[in-house]
Amino acid sequence: MRSRIREALEAGDCEICGEGANAHEAIRLVLEHRPDVVLLDINMPGNGIQAAQQIRRDLPQIAVVMLTQSKENDDLFDSLRAGAAGYLLKDTDPGTLAAALRGVLAGEAAMPAELVTRILEEFRGPRRRLMRKSVAAARLSPREWDVMEMLSQGTSTEEVGRRLFVSPTTVRVHLSAVLHKLAVKDRESAFSLLRDDLNQPRYAK
Repeated sequence: MRSRIREALEAGDCEICGEGANAHEAIRLVLEHRPDVVLLDINMPGNGIQAAQQIRRDLPQIAVVMLTQSKENDDLFDSLRAGAAGYLLKDTDPGTLAAALRGVLAGEAAMPAELVTRILEEFRGPRRRLMRKSVAAARLSPREWDVMEMLSQGTSTEEVGRRLFVSPTTVRVHLSAVLHKLAVKDRESAFSLLRDDLNQPRYAK
């Protein structure tokens, strides 16, 4: 994969100043060469998103673009929160990579249209009321609350994952985090603590 990307970028008149096999090497090369833009694989050994976060923190002038197979919302939004200026899928036409990175340097976002639509949907349309009654509910992140709300309605883990564009494993990870935050052993105990909030209207225009 790295070899194909290198060939595509060099064919597009990009100068490659470093190539690393893991997050540690990527960070070291960025600190050494100070490139204009960094292309990181989310699933590279050592965690690509954490590497992006460190690079943006230490060298905010450098643009970071993520390269991934993942279309999951969690990966997309975690990358953006880490400071990524682009999110490209590995099935992207290699011939467009160089233009995409130049666009990022010109202030454009490098991202497939379908993912841009998801971002727009996240920030427009019905918004969640944040008037939560219980202290327990206030401890949960918006995504954790989405998971608990759907599970409390009898939605299966697989269906929750489909609705949120994440894997069932990711849903279970969120559930585990909720149980830990609420200091309970099972979802029924969590539903009991969250009952008042689960029973109130959740959305407003």
